Amino acid sequence: MSALWSVGAGLLLLLLWVRHRGLEAVLVHHRWVFVCFFLLPLSILFDIYYQLRAWAVWRLHSAPRQHAQRVRHIQQQVREWKKEGSKRYMCTGRPGWLTVSLRVGKYKKTHKNIMINLMDVLEVDSERQVVRVEPLVSMGQLTAHLNPMGWTIPVVPELDDLTVGGLIMGTGIESSSHIYGLFQHTCVAYELVLADGSLVRCSPTENSDLFYAVPWSCGTLGFLVAAEIKMIPAKKYVKIHYEPVRGLQKICEKFTEESKKKENSFVEGLLYSLDEAVIMTGVLTDEAEQSKINRIGNYYKPWFFKHVEKYLKADRTGVEYIPSRHYYHRHTRSIFWELQDIIPFGNNPVFRYLFGWMVPPKISLLKLTQGEAIRKLYEQHHVVQDMLVPMKSLEKSIQTFHVDLNVYPIWLCPFILPNNPGMVHPKGNETELYVDIGAYGEPKSKQFEARASMRQMEKFVRSVHGFQMLYADCYMTREEFWDMFDGSLYHKLREQMNCKDAFPEVYDKICKAARH
Repeated sequence: MSALWSVGAGLLLLLLWVRHRGLEAVLVHHRWVFVCFFLLPLSILFDIYYQLRAWAVWRLHSAPRQHAQRVRHIQQQVREWKKEGSKRYMCTGRPGWLTVSLRVGKYKKTHKNIMINLMDVLEVDSERQVVRVEPLVSMGQLTAHLNPMGWTIPVVPELDDLTVGGLIMGTGIESSSHIYGLFQHTCVAYELVLADGSLVRCSPTENSDLFYAVPWSCGTLGFLVAAEIKMIPAKKYVKIHYEPVRGLQKICEKFTEESKKKENSFVEGLLYSLDEAVIMTGVLTDEAEQSKINRIGNYYKPWFFKHVEKYLKADRTGVEYIPSRHYYHRHTRSIFWELQDIIPFGNNPVFRYLFGWMVPPKISLLKLTQGEAIRKLYEQHHVVQDMLVPMKSLEKSIQTFHVDLNVYPIWLCPFILPNNPGMVHPKGNETELYVDIGAYGEPKSKQFEARASMRQMEKFVRSVHGFQMLYADCYMTREEFWDMFDGSLYHKLREQMNCKDAFPEVYDKICKAARH
């Protein structure tokens, strides 16, 4: 009872303090208070609910039977929209705050919301080595489902809450992408409900134009209702080699060299300053030296990027064996390094041991509760951007990031970009090696101004025939946007499938210049 009284008294004092300071002031200047006392417990409840639901669905084998019924309901909603006169654009009815993207989509309030409740793993086909899933299946859910069966998918984008639909309609990448390409390149088929209410399956051999046009289209060609993704055999561990490298030219040379080696299952770089980095290479294995096993995903372990930094500070190489699922979600607990700005003491050993099991807070809940003051603060003084540039432009790109943003650490992730039709492909006729440069945090550049600086970055990325991930704030004009992306197939299909009255153009859906 005394413990309960203490907790109660503590909460009462906290509420009195919040009332004294004002809720908005606390949310802006002491956000960790709200996150630690409210969002972390709520995030735990969210996780428990979805895990129990996924387990129950699979145990009862209801997902495949319910899937067809749910798809028919989506078709019915689209046909009702047509009967009403097709007066408004359509979009998914999923609330904007539930998405991992930090952008707040205002179109949800004006468009016809089509409810799509599709969040189940439908089938694991070991013979074809393909898993069929619904679009709201998350990466955490999928790896937890496949790993015990001895399978995984070739590209497991980092954060647990990223969904299959978001990774297809947008894009996804991981440190295995130098072998397998982007997430879309590991998919073998999509099923969509189109603007006329029909259900269509597409693959490289069936409705191939639609198959290649869907990625990066952000839901503006139809509603994704299922996807088939390649599977590969899972192994118990990833053997990681850490190598600190100094000097920008040497960093770029080493990273390029390792990215071209197909014997590396994984390649990743963390850039801690303009001329200091740790390059990591990994190999899947079932054998491990027991003394070198690091279960980095355990709640009490240091955040991964801080753990990696120790090799740089000590100026030494190292080898570890990380359990595969821990590796796939190694940046999840700290949301890469974003959580250090929200909970500054989050990597402190005391906090990790006492409360680390509750981390991270759900990104969706952070969005839901951020308020207008925090949203504007983040928009003007914070960047979350991934720019995809040819590997040959890596050194020049890092220098540009340093001058325009000066945000560290920077994430480097190589990927192979095949010359397939669609919005994103190399400039030439051959497959080309690219790199994702991820900048997440508060820019230290003195001349940083959100709109002007990002437009300068976008101009540079276009000049090297690169691409901007569309989950982030985009400031390009329509002409600049279609200079960056190849819209020929996309626009052809929107015309053929009568999408123009059903869905907004992708530019109008995601770009700031169109939304304001």
